[in-house]
Amino acid sequence: MAKKSVATLQKGAGKGHSKVIKMIKSPETGAYLFKEEIIINDDLKDYFTK
Repeated sequence: MAKKSVATLQKGAGKGHSKVIKMIKSPETGAYLFKEEIIINDDLKDYFTK
C-alpha cells in the first residue's frame, strides 16, 4: 500500500511533497514511536528543527 501512495505522489504536483518519518521516544514507556507525514518540500527544514 505504501508503494501505491508513493507512486501517486510522483505524478504532477505531487513532486513538491515528501513523505517524512520521524522517530519519537515515548516519555511513558521509553519505546520509540514513528510519526509519518506528507509535507511540502519547502517546509522540510522547519519540520526537522522542531
